[in-house]
Amino acid sequence: MNKASVISDAIEYLEYLQERVRTLEELQTANETAESTVVVDGDNSSTNEIKFPEIEARVREKSVLFKILCQKRKGLLGKILSKVDKLDLVVVNIAVTPFGSLALDISIIAEMGKLRHSTNDMVAALRSAVEGADADEEEEEN
Repeated sequence: MNKASVISDAIEYLEYLQERVRTLEELQTANETAESTVVVDGDNSSTNEIKFPEIEARVREKSVLFKILCQKRKGLLGKILSKVDKLDLVVVNIAVTPFGSLALDISIIAEMGKLRHSTNDMVAALRSAVEGADADEEEEEN
């Protein structure tokens, strides 16, 4: 190989790499703008009273972050995790923190499976699980 062919090959490879960088940057920008979604489900009233449940979902590529603020209820976490499983989500991490004496702050990080649901549908499903736990506890009290 002579110097000219080595330089020509190097230039060709650099052009390929520059095009690859442009393509990856475009994909990253598209993912950041299109796939980052936040849905907050709850009543944002101006009073100091907290309305339960508050459910927030953030979607980024195949990852989902759920933040749930709700009343403590027996069996609640099981119902929520069952609903997450039915949505074809795999739980990566979960944190449950007491918030005052009557509330829970639940954070769930999950990965999407083959089924894809809209963020609104996922929030609605979790809301039904939380409200279902509320209804079950009220029945037990009666």
